[in-house]
Amino acid sequence: MSISRPLPFVLASSSHGSLIVNRNDYRMVDEARGYGVGYQIFQTSAFDPQEVLMAQQLLTLRREFFGDGVVAIDGGANIGVHTLEWAKHMHGWGRVIGIEAQERVFYALAGNVALNNCFNATVLHAALGASEGSLSIPRPDYLKPASFGSLELRQRAGNEFIGQAIDYTPAQGDTVRMITVDGLGLSRLDFLKLDIEGMEIEAMEGALQSIIRHKPQMLIETIKTDAPALRRLLEQQGYHHFQTGINLIAVHATDPSLARIKVS
Repeated sequence: MSISRPLPFVLASSSHGSLIVNRNDYRMVDEARGYGVGYQIFQTSAFDPQEVLMAQQLLTLRREFFGDGVVAIDGGANIGVHTLEWAKHMHGWGRVIGIEAQERVFYALAGNVALNNCFNATVLHAALGASEGSLSIPRPDYLKPASFGSLELRQRAGNEFIGQAIDYTPAQGDTVRMITVDGLGLSRLDFLKLDIEGMEIEAMEGALQSIIRHKPQMLIETIKTDAPALRRLLEQQGYHHFQTGINLIAVHATDPSLARIKVS
């Protein structure tokens, strides 16, 4: 006897390839406008294509000036659009480490890496922070509409409403491993993306030794973080930075690709 049950995660044929996507991954602002990774994919077949292209161009510059073996971190990978596109773009000359904290979203990320045969991508179920340990994070209802990529792992005054009320009581959430970029012990790091809903500066603090040693290019979302403090931190480490939409591109003063970067 079959049991009736909902099917939130479905397989979609997108511009990025076959993707496991939660069909509830959206928040409607009004009757005609919404947002979310799933929302964009189901409406347009792609997620932030200009941002993906910009990242690929930066990765290409790192290869041009620093050679094969490019290493990129996709912090806040969600279901893996950036992870997949970077991995395909860098086939034969680079690799990607995708990091996602939400367990159910991570399963989709790992499945998408496998479906698209991205053998140069590794994915980790973890949160990025300033120190290693563990973090209690909320568990949204994946059977109901919400922009799951907008979920903030930490409770604060003014948490974004993502489409459903979020309970930050530890007993109602999950405990996830917290890691640092420095703790990965990478012998090379060329590119660091941080889209982690307000924890960007924390993750930067846990990446300082890697930043000092490898001077990676960075793409950092700024809408939920202390943008002036982030800029000061980057400047202290010798970085030039450029605002582009909701993101900051940061390139070290000694990086020869700096002269080739054009930001509109």
